[in-house]
Amino acid sequence: MRRVRGVLPVPGWEDGMAMPGNTGAPVASVKGLKVTFERAGEQIFALRGVDLEIAPSEIVALVGESGSGKSVLGLSLLGLLGHNSKPVVEGTIEVAGAEIGSLTEAQLRRLRRESLGAVFQDPMTSLNPTMRIGKQLAEVAGSAEACVELLRSVGVPDPARRLRAFPFELSGGLRQRVMIAMALAGSPKLIVADEPTTALDVTVQAQILELIRSVRDRFGTSFLLITHDLGVAATVADRVVVMYGGRVVETGRAPALLGGPEHPYTRALLRSRASLDGSGPRRLSVLRGEGVDSHSDLPGCSFAPRCELAFDGCSATPVLGSFGDHQVACWRAGSAHSPFPEDDPGEQAPAETPRSRGLASVKINDVAVSFKVGRGGSQLALKALRGVTLDIEPGGALAIVGESGSGKSTLLRAIAGLAPIASGGVEIGAGGKVQMVFQDSGASLTPWMSVEELLEERLAVCGVRDRQERRQRILEACDSVGLYRQLLPAKAGQLSGGQRQRAALARAVVVAPEVLLCDEPTSALDVSLAAIVLNLIADLRERLGMTLLFVTHDLAVARVVADHVAVMYLGEIVEVGTTEQILKDPQHPYTRSLIDAVPESGRLPVPLKGEPASPLSIPAGCSFHPRCPSALAECGERPQILKVSPLSRGHFIRCEPVLEELTWR
Repeated sequence: MRRVRGVLPVPGWEDGMAMPGNTGAPVASVKGLKVTFERAGEQIFALRGVDLEIAPSEIVALVGESGSGKSVLGLSLLGLLGHNSKPVVEGTIEVAGAEIGSLTEAQLRRLRRESLGAVFQDPMTSLNPTMRIGKQLAEVAGSAEACVELLRSVGVPDPARRLRAFPFELSGGLRQRVMIAMALAGSPKLIVADEPTTALDVTVQAQILELIRSVRDRFGTSFLLITHDLGVAATVADRVVVMYGGRVVETGRAPALLGGPEHPYTRALLRSRASLDGSGPRRLSVLRGEGVDSHSDLPGCSFAPRCELAFDGCSATPVLGSFGDHQVACWRAGSAHSPFPEDDPGEQAPAETPRSRGLASVKINDVAVSFKVGRGGSQLALKALRGVTLDIEPGGALAIVGESGSGKSTLLRAIAGLAPIASGGVEIGAGGKVQMVFQDSGASLTPWMSVEELLEERLAVCGVRDRQERRQRILEACDSVGLYRQLLPAKAGQLSGGQRQRAALARAVVVAPEVLLCDEPTSALDVSLAAIVLNLIADLRERLGMTLLFVTHDLAVARVVADHVAVMYLGEIVEVGTTEQILKDPQHPYTRSLIDAVPESGRLPVPLKGEPASPLSIPAGCSFHPRCPSALAECGERPQILKVSPLSRGHFIRCEPVLEELTWR
């Protein structure tokens, strides 16, 4: 198999090996599918002629940028396009031998109940928050015994007790397992999973991917897995389908396609992906230009305006043609006279960010944060942070990683003054200004205010009274984050995900802060938009000399943005050091488990077993010992202290057995 830089080696299926799920009639078949919506008197071309087949017991990963048509294709297979948007559907969709377009509503409901399942990105929007899990499961599974067996089949611990829980009482991973259990209740032939691991931390993601493979192997269920994470696709899929502008541009077995992509778009996606490989911060390669305009159904290759290989022949629409062992819709694929440009691994970031312009250090001194949970006399103390100490030098960049509930976001909020500090303190050097960028930029931007009004408000609060000066600084802020000036009158709801995140960054830097706090700003973005935002943050840090604290559950992102990494577990720092130390030679068992769970480097991720303990009931001794694969008897008896590694003065580890081992090396 031909290898090029920036592609993914895929574990499990080597060239020449048989792939599961390719016998018998297809579970689902889509032919010539076109879907057009009407909104505000305008036509939106969502799908522009899609052909797709899914074999029995096959996992098909559907990848592409936001707006490529992935979710619309998934909803089409489920018969859930709806009527409010007035969809016009051409072509045929067959699922389990039934043609979707010819079914009555009653027949369609029966098909969904007996042959289809669905798992969506956010289980909290699919589960009724006012109903216990058992009651919701019983609607599809029947008896309590059947519900318990379903939960047990998807690996939910203590399933009988979980039936009495409400959705908000379960972790994100457990809620997603409940959704998969509900999808399995009718023994479906096909499950459509739309971004089921997006925004989950890396350990929970590994558990869900393992579960999907297990469900396929045990029940013979086919999956259409919609994802923007190419590492996820490489880990779990038998076949990958790449979409752009409502069309399939490349498809084939996962090893062949991700190991040797032919379409320029597929290559660009792979180059944009953050990776654990390499050393030091690195600017990511990005796709040039904007995505396809869904309001026009122009002929020709939709990707041509952004393609480095475009030529006059691209004005004609390419069709999928066989190339090697996969199919490509590109006039230049396989052309010996027009080789693909050298895969760009991304420009190396400056070895040293200019510290002279960084005025503000951040010193976090033994900070503890607690919240009261419950009512009246039954209130309990939730210990979100338990004595966190960190020292970030002026102009430095620290990535904070760990599972959900580890205290990462609470730490940022404490620094920003948004969470009450019970003890300890935070010192910002030189009286530096602090700004924060949140994960959900749509929720953090006031929906009834335009971008210009949001920026003006920030300037007014900071004492900029002159109207002309405000206008000039607004334009400069937009230019600095690559936000088109034409979007200044737009409100948050009228912007794309990437544009909203740029607007949030513009608001943060329109009055240049000394300290920028970023809380998962790229976790819900597709790979190309994430690359743009990460490069943008690196540029702002270099230009303004800001000190950066960046919360992420993606360790590959930590390598891109940070020079130091702090690993948190249950409100404590368990390891901190340079990015190179943490990612290349992790010492704490928890850090090793996080890295092992990443779908990376041609290996299957290794899920971390068990669930984190509740911050309401923290285990004695080392808080990680109930899940630690190398725990000793004394680990549950004596608390662990963060100590400097005997091998490096800048590397701190909270694990006595590891420190003793390093001492004797």
